[in-house]
Amino acid sequence: MSGRGYTALVASVACYGAARLLPAFEVGGSLLGVPAAHLLGRALTVAAVILGTYGAYRVVETTLAARSQDKRRRHDVRNVLRLAFGAVALVGTFGVVTRAWVSVLFSLGILGFAVTFALQQPLSSLIGWVYIMIERPYQVGDRIAIEDTRGDVVSIDFLVTEVWEIDGDLVASNQPSGRIVTVPNSTVLSSRVVNFYGEGVPYVWNELPVQVAYETDLELASELMVEAAEEFLGEEMAHGVETYRERLAETPVELDVNDRPTVNVVQRESWVELRLRYLVHPRRGTRARNALYERVLAAFNDHPDAVKFPATRSR
Repeated sequence: MSGRGYTALVASVACYGAARLLPAFEVGGSLLGVPAAHLLGRALTVAAVILGTYGAYRVVETTLAARSQDKRRRHDVRNVLRLAFGAVALVGTFGVVTRAWVSVLFSLGILGFAVTFALQQPLSSLIGWVYIMIERPYQVGDRIAIEDTRGDVVSIDFLVTEVWEIDGDLVASNQPSGRIVTVPNSTVLSSRVVNFYGEGVPYVWNELPVQVAYETDLELASELMVEAAEEFLGEEMAHGVETYRERLAETPVELDVNDRPTVNVVQRESWVELRLRYLVHPRRGTRARNALYERVLAAFNDHPDAVKFPATRSR
């Protein structure tokens, strides 16, 4: 990638040198009353500006990317550099064409006010992008829910955020549908954003409901569910709880965080519902739930006299 950047810089120097040496050669003819040598010189200078800006962008981007192994940071740096160097190239090109740098900047300012009314939605999305970069409601790789869209953030460009959809109309149970949903960045300014994998706490609390009959030994059933969860989740949940507490300590919120999975008992009309509560990574939520179902039901079946299921089939 850096090779392209250095090549563009060399080409930029060559174009600028050719533009400076052009007056020494006799280039005849004109176009619309403008000498051909003058037009060719301007064109070479514009090419030098564009190539130089592109080359500098490539070199800087490659250098910064090599220093960071974080894909999210590299994605953000690339977007910021694209915006900055694009603005430089735009102003430089207009400056070369008009030969009036101050007038160009002033004209761009007036033009900015004029296009604000015509391009409200794109400008709002650009402001939303700036907000995302500064406040970090989500980053690339996070699992979010925004408006009716739920999924993993694939990219965050200047105007839109691309989300790899989960659930949706095609599938359920937190499974990817394979569709990419494009969300305008302006949405983040007016809608609620739920981040399931925020910076600092990459775990969420999940619940696994299991229905049993009223004749069940609820204490034994709860112990069996906790043991199954501890056996399956093990050190992962302990690490998650520690991370959760560290992040919680940085806030004014005071909550008790259990070290072990817990079971909440909910009374229903025809059965008792035992809800196993545990901490898990959001991307492993469905797999963890399926595995825990199998383990809990197997443990219950080992104690048929103490743990009974509701007689009705409507569970």
